[in-house]
Amino acid sequence: MSAKSMMVAGVMSGTSADGIDVAVVRITPGKLHPKHVLVAHEGFTYPVALRRAVLAAMNASATSTAELARLNWRLGLAYAEAVKETAGRHKIKLDLVGCHGQTLYHQARVESYLGRKFACTWQVGESQAIAAELGVPVASNFRPMDMLAGGQGAPLVPLFDYVFYADKKRGRVLQNIGGIANFSAIPADASPDAVVAFDSGPGNMIIDWMTHELFGKEFDRNGALAAAGTVIVPVLAEALRHPYYRIKPPKTAGREQFGREYAAQLLAACRKRSKSPNDALATATALTAETIVRSYKRFAHPRMKGCGVDFIVSGGGARNRTLMAMLAERLEPLNCTVTASGEHGLPVDAKEAAAFALLAWQTWNRLPGNVPSATGAKRAMILGQVSYA
Repeated sequence: MSAKSMMVAGVMSGTSADGIDVAVVRITPGKLHPKHVLVAHEGFTYPVALRRAVLAAMNASATSTAELARLNWRLGLAYAEAVKETAGRHKIKLDLVGCHGQTLYHQARVESYLGRKFACTWQVGESQAIAAELGVPVASNFRPMDMLAGGQGAPLVPLFDYVFYADKKRGRVLQNIGGIANFSAIPADASPDAVVAFDSGPGNMIIDWMTHELFGKEFDRNGALAAAGTVIVPVLAEALRHPYYRIKPPKTAGREQFGREYAAQLLAACRKRSKSPNDALATATALTAETIVRSYKRFAHPRMKGCGVDFIVSGGGARNRTLMAMLAERLEPLNCTVTASGEHGLPVDAKEAAAFALLAWQTWNRLPGNVPSATGAKRAMILGQVSYA
């Protein structure tokens, strides 16, 4: 089938499990890559009970099949409501929806289970419920096909990063700081297979957990609480010895490595050295900044050809002024200019949702959506499946 221009809604809910982002993108075929224009973006917080259920399912050592089935359908209905509200507010007629779903489990590397070795992943949010509610086809379940081709199922945003941000003269690093931090590094005048992309480690996940635990708040607004503290250097140094940081890309991370249990251990280590809750939060914030910079310096900076680099930050972390200042201070010696994605035409909360709009368009048109150099897949693959309305 020949590709055509479409109005596509991308739906994203990340590892922070704080809500749903919807980005509506007009996507038009181009000579080499599709062209896209952001038409609308809206964010919706999860209802308290739904967020609690999502977090419980992520961290559960045991749960019931009934609970998981109900959560899958309830999330599908929540995604449909968010898309319907967005389309209604902006008076948009949609052609297609791309839904990432809520990751409950992601095992990127091969492990043995019941006599077979395999990697696996699971994103919930019933796509057929979304299609039925909206009367629009839905592309979903994007990660498994990359994993079946030998990849890690992540990151899947690099195709969008390349299409939207690649530049002839400047290097570009597209740093997303959600629950987990991940980036795509694109050298100047590079082809897609030159993109380096992976999860650097924790993003907001540990910061948010500590903020709730220590201050009873959902997140550290503007990084003000961390700014009032002092980094506990010995604790940070020990945290940086985590084996994940030594793994060469491609690699992915999640709550399996840096979830509630890890955050609690880090907080306990902070409390042994300081009674100040602000010091603990400053240390968690510095951990995110330091792991981002070290990952970039070790695995991506040598490929950037010595040119100036725009280090463009999206996700909730872009609103944390303390974190952004830490990044700017550490990256300036590497010839990087740190800015938020809003300065480049894309709101900080819209990028990943917009990326899954593009991936849905690729799937609908039977075009590959992964970047093998980023995920480690043996070949480019058509991702996901389509639920027809």
